[in-house]
Amino acid sequence: MTVGLKQQSSNSPNDNPKERTKKGGKKKGKKENSKSGEKRKEYSDANYKSKRRKNNCDASVCKKTHLPDLRYILAPMVGASELAFRLLCRKYGATLAYTPMMDASRFARDAEYRKSEFQTCAEDRPLVCHFSANSAADFAAAAKAAEPYCDAVDLNLGCPQRTAFVGHFGSYLLGEEDRSLVLSMVEAANHSVSIPICVKIRLLDKLEETAEFVRQLRDAGAAWVAIHARYRATWERKGPGARDGPALLDHIQKIKKMVPDIPIIANGNIVTFEDAIENLALTKAAGVMSAEGILDNPSLFLQRYGENLDETVKLGDCMLPNEKEKKKQKLEKKLKRLMKSKDQRCLEDEECAKKLSKIKGKLAKLEADGLLDKDCTSVTLHELHRTGNDKIQLAKEYLTLAKKYPIKIRTIVFHTRRMLRDELNQYQLMEECVAATSIDEVQSIVGKLEHYLKNPESFTFDRDKAAKEKEALARKKFEEGKRKRFEARMLRKAKREGKNDPEFYLRIGAEVPSLETISRLKELSKERQLEAW
Repeated sequence: MTVGLKQQSSNSPNDNPKERTKKGGKKKGKKENSKSGEKRKEYSDANYKSKRRKNNCDASVCKKTHLPDLRYILAPMVGASELAFRLLCRKYGATLAYTPMMDASRFARDAEYRKSEFQTCAEDRPLVCHFSANSAADFAAAAKAAEPYCDAVDLNLGCPQRTAFVGHFGSYLLGEEDRSLVLSMVEAANHSVSIPICVKIRLLDKLEETAEFVRQLRDAGAAWVAIHARYRATWERKGPGARDGPALLDHIQKIKKMVPDIPIIANGNIVTFEDAIENLALTKAAGVMSAEGILDNPSLFLQRYGENLDETVKLGDCMLPNEKEKKKQKLEKKLKRLMKSKDQRCLEDEECAKKLSKIKGKLAKLEADGLLDKDCTSVTLHELHRTGNDKIQLAKEYLTLAKKYPIKIRTIVFHTRRMLRDELNQYQLMEECVAATSIDEVQSIVGKLEHYLKNPESFTFDRDKAAKEKEALARKKFEEGKRKRFEARMLRKAKREGKNDPEFYLRIGAEVPSLETISRLKELSKERQLEAW
């Protein structure tokens, strides 16, 4: 059942999931001798539990609350890290998930906005609510509104899009001129809620500047910092480290050494699970975050469960304490508090003694009634690997979740395209998928694709269709390239004329669009967007 913001959440923000149970016995399979095998063991679930949070939490933060499992994280993605996709990724190994970016100001004030942009349920934990903001009051208010339904609140300082430039948020707040604003937002939110406040940033121009910024965020109250290891957005930046280049993971390694007393999350260059392990080994980060890689493969983190395929993994509501367990935890805390503070006078005080007796009686009743009445399912790793390594099954599972937790059709089409890109292109179903207007149509296309994969002889390649698709793609690329070519000319002109501001000619001429205009344009098709531009 989806949790509405007017309801009281059934999940405590600080609940930590118990994910797995063993059937007993030693792990089966071949002994790992390779370096990669040793690294996998080092970052396995079993090894993690023995040293959880060691050297990963500053005392000032840990006294506030325990941190969730930060190792394998689904990154925040606009229009892509919605509830259905989060649940799919959680099942296949993600230990933590972020919501898509939400506007802090609107989230705090507009109930309709919260209803349309934020969706969660009991199984969707631990969860980080991810906000864009440029006001301390707005960010603190949004954090307070989200607190009952998540386990941490994140400030977006990494978005490089033009929307962020227009609205003055995301990576456009990373300049020194906005430093006091950014730190005030973290401090205000940290004081307004009891759950952790975290921040997602990009690299600044110099390594020392990024390290100093992380220290400032730590001192302002950030519980952890996720670093997208690419530079903040600028018009002229190109080459390695730019938006489309490889992530500079060695920078995260150095920053972690320079600022060892706050958990750092490494974001970038993760396509496979081996990449995740190599990333953790290189950077010594508390965890890794994936966006592009996990879009193509929602079971990216599946191998973190280990290699014993007979082992059982718990799914569903049993990943969280049920109502009886939570009641037991509260009673035990009350009892501990009374026992800690009691003295001879309390023992002689009739009212105090009654309280102690009442709490002990309630605990005894709960134990007698039993606590194992959870609504959950368990599967073996063998079953998870069977479905997790089958793209069609992953897509079908996602579509089932999307029906249960409705989302915009373009998001459904987007995920289906990413998961089945090669297969859709191979059997000439991509354009049909892109043109789908309902989830039923998408399911039909996936069913057709599944049939072709099982019976390849039933497919006939359409050469005319292929030629038209190739022509349409070339035309689309040419149209989309017009803006980039114009921007490049204007940058060259400013440089040639010796302008101090390389964006001089890009800042003049047309009026800067409002956030409302950009939101409206985003609802249009690519073709209509190009026309409007």
